[in-house]
Amino acid sequence: MAKYKQTIQDGLLTVFILVICYLLNYILQFVFETDTVVPTIFVLGVFFIALKTEGYLWGVVASLASVMVVNFTFTAPYFEIDLIKPENILAAVVMLVVAIMTSTLTTQIKEQEKIKAESEKERMRGNLLRAVSHDLRTPLTSIYGSTSAIMENYDSISKEQQLKLLGEIHEDSQWLIRMVENLLSVTRIDDGVAYVTKTSTVLEELIDIVLVKFHKHYPKQEVMVEIPEDFISIPMDAMLIEQVLINILENAIIHAEGMTELKLSVTIEGDQAIFRVEDNGCGIPEEKLGKLFSGYLEREQTPADGTRNNMGIGLSVCSTIIKAHGGEVFAANRENGGAVFGFSLELEEENE
Repeated sequence: MAKYKQTIQDGLLTVFILVICYLLNYILQFVFETDTVVPTIFVLGVFFIALKTEGYLWGVVASLASVMVVNFTFTAPYFEIDLIKPENILAAVVMLVVAIMTSTLTTQIKEQEKIKAESEKERMRGNLLRAVSHDLRTPLTSIYGSTSAIMENYDSISKEQQLKLLGEIHEDSQWLIRMVENLLSVTRIDDGVAYVTKTSTVLEELIDIVLVKFHKHYPKQEVMVEIPEDFISIPMDAMLIEQVLINILENAIIHAEGMTELKLSVTIEGDQAIFRVEDNGCGIPEEKLGKLFSGYLEREQTPADGTRNNMGIGLSVCSTIIKAHGGEVFAANRENGGAVFGFSLELEEENE
């Protein structure tokens, strides 16, 4: 289907460019009474067709069509086909050479870009695999250690100690579930290119659902909320956007050391809704600002307290989801301390 659509587009583009060349030459010859640049204009048209279309077909077709049009309309005797003249044969040869050379160069460039893109995908797959391996090792080790301790010392450890170990297992299991949800979102997004199904979602309902899910994991963390009082509806894949907001809020909990305030706000700027998550913590190291959404932040040693270091994966997933919605993600340090993470989504037309 995609190939058929591309063929139709290339055919329409070829016809459009040839018509433009014909009209330009008609104006030059029959209005300004000059025909010295007729072949040049058609050669230029053939060049653009060969450059913008796939393969060799349309460049060659445009070359032959241009020769026939020049011979029939713009060369004496007018409105007659005469391919015997040397200049006509030469024009045909020149246009064919231009079309074939341009198509060859374009094809080679596209192949090189494809190879480069595949190499980049493989590199990112490797980085993602290393990141996942690193981030999953800590909770799995903790779960294994806690269960082993309970099984081997069931009769000797107190009920309070057992409950503590079970609580740690429960917490690590919840973290693993959220990590798997992130990775499942990546599988929905094929190699960084996503096709999401958008439905109209009421902003207030979205924020309520996000806060309910967030407080299940972090019941003690208060989140200040500022959203417009007006009714706002945004086209989106609601489950994915919920995950984006939860991931960003969770990253503030994990990484914003010294944080005492966490704020979620939404503002309307033109035809876009701007989501922001702000904290007053330690901020973002300058050397990491440009790599936050890449998905392959260099991993430091696992912290002694066992905290997770999953920021690279979480924000990489967020970035890909938002780009799939046609929006942009951003991160910066606040002037008065702390960090702000955010993204934009286009509004529905009726909101305007």
